[in-house]
Amino acid sequence: MKSRARLLSFDDAEPRYDDLSGDRHPRMRGFETTRWSTVLAASQSTGRAREALATLCQTYWYPLYAYLRRRGHTAEDAEDLTQGFFTHLLEKRALRSADPERGRFRSFLLASLRHYVSNEHAHARADKRGGSTVLLALHDAEGRYRREPPDDRTPERLLDRRWALTVLDRVAATLRDEFRRRGKEAVFDGLKEHLVGDAEGPSYREIGVRLGLSEGAARVAVYRLRRRFGELLRNEVGETLASPQDIEDEIRCLIRALAP
Repeated sequence: MKSRARLLSFDDAEPRYDDLSGDRHPRMRGFETTRWSTVLAASQSTGRAREALATLCQTYWYPLYAYLRRRGHTAEDAEDLTQGFFTHLLEKRALRSADPERGRFRSFLLASLRHYVSNEHAHARADKRGGSTVLLALHDAEGRYRREPPDDRTPERLLDRRWALTVLDRVAATLRDEFRRRGKEAVFDGLKEHLVGDAEGPSYREIGVRLGLSEGAARVAVYRLRRRFGELLRNEVGETLASPQDIEDEIRCLIRALAP
């Protein structure tokens, strides 16, 4: 996971989530239009559903690649299987069997991958090597996998952890982009170490000196940053669920996945 420049690191200290799992619920933008619910509703029969699924696949391919490596597949086979699996999803209308009552995208992905590997991977790999379309650019997949620290978790638990880190990376990048568009990227960089905890970051006084704020103003700025992070987190998690009722439970799953 360290192959990318990370805005957040959860490898060396347990994070705090003081403002992420409280009772405050931001207004979700038209939940019925989220990517996963769009895919489920359309059963992949429309261009919009295909585009939504493709976006989800582009975002979450790496946890599945790493899962396959952890299950003992070689780097070449894991890459072939990952490409073949997503080709299967996008081109074979495999989503027609998806159960909206079990509406978590990551749960669907893992169950579908297991079925695919056990029943169809030989044929799909032959198709891929014979020239079928490559749908995903697996950026430095093996390099990323080899740079990960040793971990004795099961492949399934590691998949959950990588999913959680992917979600947090995307949320942090979205938040940074919001600050950049307002011409305040330097403010984000000055506050980001306090995004989920205070243990390793500079003091509020130090932040204030760096940004030209009083200590109290720095504290308020960090509070607002965390609050917005929590809102964006719920939005990001909601993109991979079929029901808004699942959001809080999914966030609890994310927090558990990040535990040491």
